[in-house]
Amino acid sequence: MHLSGLLVVVTILIALSFDFINGFHDSANSIATVVSTRVLSPRWAVAWAAFFNFVAAFIFGVAVAKTISAGLVDPQQVTQYVILAALAGAIIWDLITWWLGLPTSSSHALIGGLAGAAIAKAGWQVLIREPKLHWPIVGTIPGLGAKWMSTLIFIVLAPTIGLILGLALMVIVSWIFHRTAPRTVDRIFRRLQLLSAAAYSLGHGANDAQKTMGIIAGALLAGGLLTPAEFASGWGSVWTRWSIILSAHAAMALGTYFGGWRIVHTMGSKITKLKPVGGFCAEGAGAITLFLSAANGIPVSTTHTITGAIVGVGATNRLSAVRWGVAGRIVWAWILTIPAAAAVAAITFWVIRWFVPGA
Repeated sequence: MHLSGLLVVVTILIALSFDFINGFHDSANSIATVVSTRVLSPRWAVAWAAFFNFVAAFIFGVAVAKTISAGLVDPQQVTQYVILAALAGAIIWDLITWWLGLPTSSSHALIGGLAGAAIAKAGWQVLIREPKLHWPIVGTIPGLGAKWMSTLIFIVLAPTIGLILGLALMVIVSWIFHRTAPRTVDRIFRRLQLLSAAAYSLGHGANDAQKTMGIIAGALLAGGLLTPAEFASGWGSVWTRWSIILSAHAAMALGTYFGGWRIVHTMGSKITKLKPVGGFCAEGAGAITLFLSAANGIPVSTTHTITGAIVGVGATNRLSAVRWGVAGRIVWAWILTIPAAAAVAAITFWVIRWFVPGA
């Protein structure tokens, strides 16, 4: 096999490994609430989440994938070595935060890794700056291009929307069932939480698996297996398109099935204690946020979203129900994710260039 073809295969395998680690690392997003409320055992919870992670392949499009592959950095500057360095930055940061039990964003680690590796190769001009983001009422937002600014703004907006929706759903549900016996409410929402967990897992698959699709499509373009026209449209033939989509969702589903229990514990019990009704509201709020972002091609963090929703639900009881110290550590990890992954990716690219001068 020619070296470029071998590089494509290696890059795709590493991308799918990242997808597996993403599912493993982010399994807490989908199952922490159903595990902490004891609606499902951990084994059944991961199987439930993994199934709906995979089913999302047949429901949502590829808008988020196209943002990753062509909306953040100039595709013409993306080589196999840039992608390999980007994946290295994301994977190393994911594993560090997994070991520390911090639910940081695999998505933002990948975005940071891609930016860091691309900048190391071609300088800051590689970041896409046009067209500018324009929002109703607010108007044109200065800075980087629309996809970059949407991604950066949603680092804050995703958990905020999750928090507001979680808080609102919890208030509405509490008002509707305020005359119902607690045991009856518990029984009802134990069943409903299966639906909310499924919905959240669909959103998780729709957002996070698509990011790996974008990386794989970029690898095929860099390796000459997709033409620029095919890359910009539907990723070539139906076979190629669906191979990319299904492989990404399958890798994520497998990662989710094997689960990251350190992070499940943080998400499910250390931030705030949840009952089935709270789990339903948190997952429902997260699912709504993820569906909207996937439809608009914004690569939000599923971790940020569900954490904000859990905090919102916990705050309806009393502010002291939220363990703000743990939440604070998580926020610091979020702030560090993009620059830390970018730094690791840039260093990795420079090391590669040392051995492969033409990288």
